Amino acid sequence: MQAKIRFWICFLGAFIFLLGGLQAQEKDLKYGKTPDKLFPYQKFQEAYKYHFIEPVQFYGAGRDKVAPDNLEEVRIGFLGPLEGSSLVPLGEQMLNGATLALEQANANGGFKGLPYVLMVHNDVGLWGAAANEVVKMDEEKVWAWLGSIDDIVSHVALRATLKMEIMMVNTGDPDPTFTETNIPWAIRVISDDRQSGYALATHIFEEKKHERVAVIRTNTRYGRVGIMEYSGAAVRLGHPMMIEERFNDGETDFSMQLGNIKRVSPDAILIWANARESGLILQQIRKMGMNQPVYASDRIVSNEFLELAGDLAEGVISTCPYNPLSGNIQLAAFKRDYIERFGIEPDVFAAHAYDGMNLIVKATQKVGLNRVLIRDVLTDLTSFQGYEGVTGKIILDESWNDIGDIWMAEVKNGQFEFSPSPELGERAHSGKMVGY
Repeated sequence: MQAKIRFWICFLGAFIFLLGGLQAQEKDLKYGKTPDKLFPYQKFQEAYKYHFIEPVQFYGAGRDKVAPDNLEEVRIGFLGPLEGSSLVPLGEQMLNGATLALEQANANGGFKGLPYVLMVHNDVGLWGAAANEVVKMDEEKVWAWLGSIDDIVSHVALRATLKMEIMMVNTGDPDPTFTETNIPWAIRVISDDRQSGYALATHIFEEKKHERVAVIRTNTRYGRVGIMEYSGAAVRLGHPMMIEERFNDGETDFSMQLGNIKRVSPDAILIWANARESGLILQQIRKMGMNQPVYASDRIVSNEFLELAGDLAEGVISTCPYNPLSGNIQLAAFKRDYIERFGIEPDVFAAHAYDGMNLIVKATQKVGLNRVLIRDVLTDLTSFQGYEGVTGKIILDESWNDIGDIWMAEVKNGQFEFSPSPELGERAHSGKMVGY
């Protein structure tokens, strides 16, 4: 009898322990580093199924394929907006960062004595054109490629790269849905708009205590998908958008949209747009006599915005996927080399392209010239543990999306100053910060 009692006590203890473990595991199933307070539906019920918590593997052939023995160069592809697009300034910076990484790799001996050569392709923001450029890269026999920035282009190119089976390293597209395709031929080495939206919403509503925030955004996929994450976070914090105004890229007169915003007297205004439009909108906000605090998406973190907005930029707050003023030794060296090579300061897209291209180089050096093996290295989450680039620590989640740290960027005395985002601040206060 006592033996049976002991058995059931042990069984019950094991069951409680297992149940506790499952509950603890349940709390960790938050895709995209979502904070507890922003986890969807958590106030109503638990999900019965979670997505994007297990990497999708590639089980196809090709790992035993031997590289040609008559190669004279190692070709790496590049796709970015270099002409015919409003994103050309960003694309040029991205190209510079990728170029510098390969030039330095070649100075260090290239790939077993062979030079790396960048095969450059223009992204004009058209659906079919993006796929065609990936096909051209396949014909050029590139081993992997880097790009792009435009949301639509990146999505279409991703599907083409799946068909061609060429690894894509994305360093510029912030669309949260990009890696949610579960296509195992791409990684993203820059934080997405989910992370920016969470940081902005928390900062605006919990730190700055605003309650009624108006939004004006570009009527593009960048604006539509980007603001979606901020909007969801705002709702979960109890402050849904009071008004959302839209405009088309290239517009210069925003009086109608801003007139609608002025009539509802918001506590603050959030702009989600490229640097040029953001600067023009800010000018017109102040010209119309609106003195509310202004927040913006991270594309304003650029000299273009500062030059266009001038003194009006003072106090504007955004986010940034890294801290350009950190004490990172690698970042300091990169800035020095970049300015010496191109004569300008590197921006966000240059720095992340530099990191992304260095990852491609490291992958080829590790496994040789085999597309599938290069893919295996770049999608191996364990290989990223502790990897420190010029933009800081690169952390990929199970969808191969970078969930590295987000920083707040505020214009003070005509320049951006960077501080920890709310989530980083909480970690610092709790003593859980590492590497800062």
